[in-house]
Amino acid sequence: MTEKRTTEKRISDLLRANRSAAEADRPRRVAVTSPRTAAARRPRRPLTTEIDEQTRLGEVYMASLVRTQFRLGLFVCSVLGCVVGGLPLLFLLVPELRSADLFGLPLPWMVLAGLIYPAFVVGAWLYVRQAERNERHFADLMERE
Repeated sequence: MTEKRTTEKRISDLLRANRSAAEADRPRRVAVTSPRTAAARRPRRPLTTEIDEQTRLGEVYMASLVRTQFRLGLFVCSVLGCVVGGLPLLFLLVPELRSADLFGLPLPWMVLAGLIYPAFVVGAWLYVRQAERNERHFADLMERE
């Protein structure tokens, strides 16, 4: 048992000696710096100044936001227009719906009086939600750059 411990001690002593010799041969780390560390840096201009000063880049960013909002408005209006415009076509193509009653009132009147206005409210709510999301993305883009 003693021989084994003696052998392990010799091995660990040799490893330590090799490690310290390798550390002595290794070059020291040196920090390399640029000679122009004190040079003046050009100040970064935030993108909001591009918009405020109405430069070409600012115009491109604003045109992008306006185009996105326009597409959103066009989409919401076209969906609501198809729904509202499709109802008379639906009642024309399916004559049974024209004569159907709901709660004692004709179905076309109930749909036009009761379902169209909530559809407009939901469409307006979705439009405002998406428009605010577009504006948040635009503001994040302006802050990030």
